[in-house]
Amino acid sequence: MKPKTFQPPRWAERLIGRIAASDLQEEILGDLYELFQKRIRRFGLLAAQLFYMLDIVLLIHPRLWRRAPEKVQPSLYLADSSTPNPIAMLSNYIKVAFRKLNRQKSYTAINAVSLTMGIACAVLIFSLVKYHLSFEDFHTGKDRIFRIYSELHGEKIAYNTGVPNPMGQAFRSEYAVAETVGRIAYLPKRVVSLPSGNRFEEDIAFADPEFFSIFNFPLIEGSASHALQGQNAALITEQLARKYFGDSDAVGQTLRIDDSLMVRVTGVLANLPDNTDFRSQIFVPFGNLQRHSPWMVEKDWWMSVNKEMQCFVRLKPGISAASVNTTVFPAISNRHYDKEASKYFRFKLQQLADVHFNMELRGKTDKKNLYTFAWIGFFLVLTACVNFVNLATAQAVARSREIGVRKALGSQRGALFWQFMTETAVIATGALVVAVGLAYLSVPMVNQLFEINLSINPFKDIHLLAFLVTLLVVVVFCSGAYPGLILARFQPVVALKGKLTQSSPHGFSLRKGLVVGQFAISQLLIIGTLVMTNQLRYSQQANLGFEKNAIVILPVPDNQTSKITSLKSELNRLVDIENVTFFDTPPASDAIGRSNMQFDSRPEHEQFMISIKAADDQYVPMFKIPVLAGRNLNPSDTIREYLLNETAIKALGLKTMDDAIGKAATINGRRGTVVGVVKDFHFRSLRTAIEPLCMTTRGEAYGSCGLKINLSNMSSTIARLETEWAKIYPSSIFTYRFMDEDVERLYKLDNVLLRLFQAFAAVAIFVGCLGLYGLVSFMANQKTKEIGVRKVLGAKTSDVLWLFGKEFLQLLLIAFLVASPLGWWFTNNWLRDFAYHIEPGPGIFVLAIMITMLVAFFTVGFRSIKASLANPIKTLRSE
Repeated sequence: MKPKTFQPPRWAERLIGRIAASDLQEEILGDLYELFQKRIRRFGLLAAQLFYMLDIVLLIHPRLWRRAPEKVQPSLYLADSSTPNPIAMLSNYIKVAFRKLNRQKSYTAINAVSLTMGIACAVLIFSLVKYHLSFEDFHTGKDRIFRIYSELHGEKIAYNTGVPNPMGQAFRSEYAVAETVGRIAYLPKRVVSLPSGNRFEEDIAFADPEFFSIFNFPLIEGSASHALQGQNAALITEQLARKYFGDSDAVGQTLRIDDSLMVRVTGVLANLPDNTDFRSQIFVPFGNLQRHSPWMVEKDWWMSVNKEMQCFVRLKPGISAASVNTTVFPAISNRHYDKEASKYFRFKLQQLADVHFNMELRGKTDKKNLYTFAWIGFFLVLTACVNFVNLATAQAVARSREIGVRKALGSQRGALFWQFMTETAVIATGALVVAVGLAYLSVPMVNQLFEINLSINPFKDIHLLAFLVTLLVVVVFCSGAYPGLILARFQPVVALKGKLTQSSPHGFSLRKGLVVGQFAISQLLIIGTLVMTNQLRYSQQANLGFEKNAIVILPVPDNQTSKITSLKSELNRLVDIENVTFFDTPPASDAIGRSNMQFDSRPEHEQFMISIKAADDQYVPMFKIPVLAGRNLNPSDTIREYLLNETAIKALGLKTMDDAIGKAATINGRRGTVVGVVKDFHFRSLRTAIEPLCMTTRGEAYGSCGLKINLSNMSSTIARLETEWAKIYPSSIFTYRFMDEDVERLYKLDNVLLRLFQAFAAVAIFVGCLGLYGLVSFMANQKTKEIGVRKVLGAKTSDVLWLFGKEFLQLLLIAFLVASPLGWWFTNNWLRDFAYHIEPGPGIFVLAIMITMLVAFFTVGFRSIKASLANPIKTLRSE
């Protein structure tokens, strides 16, 4: 029977563990245990326990107390190195990474170029999105600043940035919901004359003094509260003051605007920031609008709105826009309109932050476009990361022996993982630096394309710097994490034997999936580019219903009847001028007024709003707009006559066009007679369906002159035009433009988007080709001997090409199945913004895959042919 074993007291063992140095504990406790067992056999258990406790007390001595162990520099490679030096490890990682990347120059170049292109696009897109989102964010209390806009309700709702002239005063005096109300009216391209005789063309803003209490536009000279007091006051920006008067004091200087308005500079504004939509650099009191442009101001007239006549308010704290929309504006409509008109004229508040983005209210860009750009930037960076992952996992087999040796020397999985992450970080950091430089160099082109003032400087822009740091971390993690895990988990025995193959069920199936994703992104961008190209070509080649070629448009600075008559008479004498007409807007324009209509003594206004064009009797024949019924307008401006379009006749519910001829109609408060019906023409862009239209003579509204000219003597004709112009308007600046340019300007934003899509699609294809070339190169190196054997057995170059191409053809077709439905959905969603648009047919999708296939096969074929031309004797001589 085995004798019973007694243990010493546990508390004594714990005490030694607390007070004694770790390198002495095992020796002390072992000696005490041996003495304890001997004393049990000699003196018994009780005596042994007493002696044990006495020994413990005697051992409480400073020499046994805990002390810091000696610091020994551990090896970086030994498995028992539990506390390696992080700085030494990082230094080693970086050194090894540079050596590795230097040995694999093609691998490094492909990854670096891919990441550089993707990151450069992402930086540009981020800066562009950030620029647009920053608009008007510098105003104090911006959340309480709103613009009043008009909703004109008919069969469809029409939106207008303008309001009736009396709205500002009514909102200010009748309802105590606003701290401040300020009106502003814009008149573009007015002639400003200086005392020196110099003349400049500037955009003028007529504003209430309260406007500068709403917005933060500080004055560097003068007082904001008094600067616009008095009819002859004016504010100009610092930039304009320097342009006009140099280093002289601008305050007190006089300016003449269009020979009809003399003002004196009473204050100088700080230069307007880039992120504001208020671009006028000259502000004059709103009361001057009556003297300068009386047609825009009718004091008590509520029945029309002009997009340039706008009203801004700052609500009192606690007052919500929703409550104003539901209570105040209905009350204003009921008070100032009759029962029928109040149904059509409705008003609402628009948040200041929405002014820049609401395209229905003349915003500068659509947020949907910004979101689209953001997604494109994400996909481009993702495509570059896919290249990195694909090439890294493809090279895992080639690096297997290296990993096996490192593991045999004691490297842990974590060390191997961070070694690869360091390699990734080195490439990504270098790519980021170069990408920021490329983005910086691309800024002038982007500014010219968008007509903005974008800048890229991460040292001054904390948001951009934070984005770059975040992007670097994300790119390093996305590109390096998975390949690092693949490499770190290799078994050293298998790796050293070189038995790893491309049949691994994890890394290489993922690689195929990533290639599919890469192809799908490229095809998606190609489909979008093709659809946008076809739609814009359709818009430019569509029959708009009027003549747009060989027509020159001149702005009319002064629409006095006598001057217009004299100019028309002089221009008609010129040999190369075929016709002359005066009007407010050309046939295709986004600047057109609307009003309600009361037809043929009906007691109620019609159930639609009608657009209005002011034009003389030569407008219809010069622009070749067919008259389908009745006659054209008479030259006389004293008798009110109306021309309606086909859509207006349909909206009136008339059976035939002749039923409208001779009927009376009241439009914009003016009663006249319908004398003719013209064929429908597109007087807005193809985004908008043709609406009811009325054309009438109204001399005081004419702001442009149109001329049909002979293009064979273009330069001499323009010179004679300028001479005749100077006779009538000697103090004005002669400018002109072509009608077809006006039409193209309607699609300017779409053309910009198309060019960006083309650029991004090209980048995606280029990055994809780099990755594809890298993969094929690696496969060619891996299959060198196989290709040699095939050639010895009689394989042709086409056979070798098919050997590499068949796998990528399958992946490309799978990518097409992914990209096609997504492309169809995105493009149809974009086309819905056009009332008249193409229908994307199968040809577009077939062309997209053909382009991708052509580029892919060119890339694969180039490397495959190079591999097939290698001499099999050299590749097989070691076998």
